Amino acid sequence: MPPTQLYLISPLDVGGDFPARLERALAAGGKGQDALIAAFQFRVKGVDQHAAAALAAPLQAICAAHDVAFIVNDSVALAKRLKADGVHLGQEDGSPKEAREVLGREAQIGVTCHASRHMAMEAGEAGADYVAFGAFFPSTTKDKGPDAEVPEPEILQWWASLFEIPCVAIGGITPENCAPLVAAGADFLAVSGAVWGGDEVAAIEAFRKVMRP
Repeated sequence: MPPTQLYLISPLDVGGDFPARLERALAAGGKGQDALIAAFQFRVKGVDQHAAAALAAPLQAICAAHDVAFIVNDSVALAKRLKADGVHLGQEDGSPKEAREVLGREAQIGVTCHASRHMAMEAGEAGADYVAFGAFFPSTTKDKGPDAEVPEPEILQWWASLFEIPCVAIGGITPENCAPLVAAGADFLAVSGAVWGGDEVAAIEAFRKVMRP
């Protein structure tokens, strides 16, 4: 089984010096066989598509230079406009099947499945390329109601033992708490605050110590 990799999720503000921060983080992740970072999700709220495309352009170029997949959050239309590597869909953002029709065979399509085995199986049947479980820990990034069910690491183990489709763990993941998720078989750890909330290079190196002991 290939080792767990990081899936970076952007902060909501990707202007200013953020492109330089992304460049540093991806450089710290390394390249080739031992690359720690597999993907970057572009996640902005409340800006029109034109403004979003302008913000995305430099980030997409940085990802391409580092062989990191550039995934758009929520918007199939924006993913198509940018010729992004893929799109990440929430439960309300349409079906993987429809997204596939718009984005084509090569697109990476991921689906948020919260703590639901049923949603994950449905997503897989509809053609998702990966499923995301979470939030595993309290998170400011992951939108969820106060009553949202919190998944246990066992759900990753269950998924990995039955299905070929990769699974992503998301929600409040840090270098300090990620070891059980890696051990349970998460293919990817989706992280945002743990990286962008401080020194991004130090954070990537701290994740590496746990994920590549």
